Amino acid sequence: MSRRGRKDQKRVAPIYIFILIWLLNGFWGSLYTLTGLLIAVGMSIGAGILIGSLIRKKDAKGQPAAEFTPRPEPEAKPEKSYGPEVDAIIAEGKVAMKEMGRLYASIKDPAIRTKINELMRISDKIVQDAIQDPADVPQIRKFLNYYLPTTIKLLNAYDRMSDLGIEGENLSKSMSSIECMLDTAIEAYKKQLDSLFANQALDIETDISVMNRMLAREGLTGGGELNELIAKAEREQAAAKNEKKLNQTASGSASAVLEDN
Repeated sequence: MSRRGRKDQKRVAPIYIFILIWLLNGFWGSLYTLTGLLIAVGMSIGAGILIGSLIRKKDAKGQPAAEFTPRPEPEAKPEKSYGPEVDAIIAEGKVAMKEMGRLYASIKDPAIRTKINELMRISDKIVQDAIQDPADVPQIRKFLNYYLPTTIKLLNAYDRMSDLGIEGENLSKSMSSIECMLDTAIEAYKKQLDSLFANQALDIETDISVMNRMLAREGLTGGGELNELIAKAEREQAAAKNEKKLNQTASGSASAVLEDN
C-alpha cells in the first residue's frame, strides 16, 4: 500500500471508532437519557485520545533514525618552518628539554634539581638562537651532538644511582663527580651562549662606527667628539674580537673537562 493510502486510513480510523461507539450506545438504549449521552461523549473523547497516541507512536517507529554527523576536528596549524637545519635543531632541542624535564621530576635532590633547571634555561636559549641567527647553526649543532646528550647521559646515571638507595664508596664517588661536572657544564653552557652573541656584538659596533663616519663626513657632529667616539668604537670592536677568541678557547677547555668526565 502506498504512503498516501496509509495516511488516509489513519485519518478515517477515528471516525469509524466514534460511529461504532454511538451505534452501540444507541443499541443499548442509553442515548435516550442524559447519563447515556454523557457516557457516549466521554467514551468518544477517550477513544480519540487513545487512537491519536497509538498513531503517533507508530509514526515515530516508522521514521528512520536521524544519522549522526560528527563535527570535523579542526586541523592543527602547521608549525612555522625556519629551514631544514634550524627546524631540525628546534626539534632536537624539544626532545632534549623533555628528557631533562623528566630527570628534574625524577631526581629528588634539591641542589641537583636547581642545576638541572639552570641547564635547561641556558640550553633553551642556545637552541632558540638558531632562529635569531642561522649563522650560529654549526656551533649549536656541535652543542646538540655532544655536550647536551653527554650531560643528559650523566644525569640519567645519577638518577639510576640515587634510586638504588644504598651507600658505597664507588657510588658516592661517581655521584659526587657528576655533581661537580654539572657546575662545570653550567659555566661552559653560559660561555657557549655568550659566544653565540659575539657576531651580533661585532655587527652592532660596526654599524655604530660606520654611522659615526658618515655623520662626520656630512659635518653633522663635532669633530673632536666624533673622533673620540670612533676611536672608542674601534677599541670596543677589537676587544670584542679578542673576547670571542678567549670564549672559544674557554669553551674548548670546558668541553675537554666534560669529555674527561
